[in-house]
Amino acid sequence: MHFYITGDTHRNFDRIEDFCYGYGTATEDVMIILGDAEINYWLDLSDKELKGRLSGMDITFFCVHGNHEARPWEASDYEEKIWNEGIVYVEEQYPNILFAKDGEIYNFHGKKVMPIGGAYSVDKYYRIRNGLPWFESEQPDEVIKEYVEQQLDKARWNVDIVLSHTVPIEAEPVWAFIPGLDQSAVDKSTEKWLQKIYDRLDFTEWYAGHYHVESEECGIRIMYEDYDEICAEE
Repeated sequence: MHFYITGDTHRNFDRIEDFCYGYGTATEDVMIILGDAEINYWLDLSDKELKGRLSGMDITFFCVHGNHEARPWEASDYEEKIWNEGIVYVEEQYPNILFAKDGEIYNFHGKKVMPIGGAYSVDKYYRIRNGLPWFESEQPDEVIKEYVEQQLDKARWNVDIVLSHTVPIEAEPVWAFIPGLDQSAVDKSTEKWLQKIYDRLDFTEWYAGHYHVESEECGIRIMYEDYDEICAEE
């Protein structure tokens, strides 16, 4: 079993398909999507068609929550199951498409891995004005935050790898911000909360998506269309 990782896909999985073909992956292998997979976006037949395509690919998808997708329980009849010692959300007919639960601690080849998804959408009002989907649950609410912190308490604030969508506020790639966008109008509550976690947490690696760049800020690797293999079996 290999654990690969990449950034946002926004419903375009052609590059993932090419990756799987090139690397000869199997369904036991895992592709971590760092948010905005957009598999649950339109909440209609097109989502099911996309899931049908992905279910035929030789890989298991492990999707962190982004800000351009519904939470699994808002989207369809998802079930909770234990996978690699943590809870995931899965539909019976698409067993290779897994959605992470924020705050769970998964065991990837002996490494403790925690996803903390969600972010604010800077295109929120554009989407609302133009009848495009926007999800009020895009950011972690107080229930999710409390669960994450309780899990970290149990782990004595020590995990090997963090998988987030956005980043702690001091790690934001400000050079990549959209020109002309008024940052004072952007809700930074998730980034500020992640900063508190970052300042306290003992971790080895942290990966994030969201910004559509390849960068490293404050020891956090921000990914977009690049790939890596993490948690390689020793």
